[in-house]
Amino acid sequence: MGKAIAKRVFDLVVGGTISILLFPVFVMVGLLVRLKLGKPVFFRQQRPGLHGRPFMLYKFRTMTDACDAEGRLLPDAARLTAFGRFLRSTSLDELPELFNVLKGEMSLVGPRPLLMKYLPRYTPEQMRRHEVKPGITGWAQVNGRNALSWEQKFAMDVWYVDNYSLGLDMRVLIKTLWVALRREGISQPGVATMQEFMGSGETHGS
Repeated sequence: MGKAIAKRVFDLVVGGTISILLFPVFVMVGLLVRLKLGKPVFFRQQRPGLHGRPFMLYKFRTMTDACDAEGRLLPDAARLTAFGRFLRSTSLDELPELFNVLKGEMSLVGPRPLLMKYLPRYTPEQMRRHEVKPGITGWAQVNGRNALSWEQKFAMDVWYVDNYSLGLDMRVLIKTLWVALRREGISQPGVATMQEFMGSGETHGS
């Protein structure tokens, strides 16, 4: 309990400070998204949080709503614009998640919140990634990001659950800045972002 309280205080103090400092950047990115991609400015999606409980995740929109002749959304690669790729590569699209942190739904550092449909696909060991709040960045994100396999990412998530501390969180935040500046591990080779996790070590294109 002590570690969880300390982590929450850390999130509020550091997250609040970052939110104030980056507010001009937040406004500028929001205006550019509105200008280049139109409405809505924010991408909202339900994701699993602590113990798998759902919450509404906020990010800046990076894709268009382009559809095929039958009204179905085109694949991610076809809808991801050059501007959207820039936002993702610099992690600027993640800025609205600071609101999730301040609300207590996320932490600055923790396993990334994935999709609700993945929950029944996890092994019991992989499911342990939900024993802490999801994070804007995490141990896997500073050690390969989307260039890692799902199994590698989940193993790092569970390692973080067993070893997290304020010192480790600070280390991850500093390394996140370095990774973002170098734009490392933005996507898996051959796909726009990350292949869908299908469970049992299998993946299909999303």
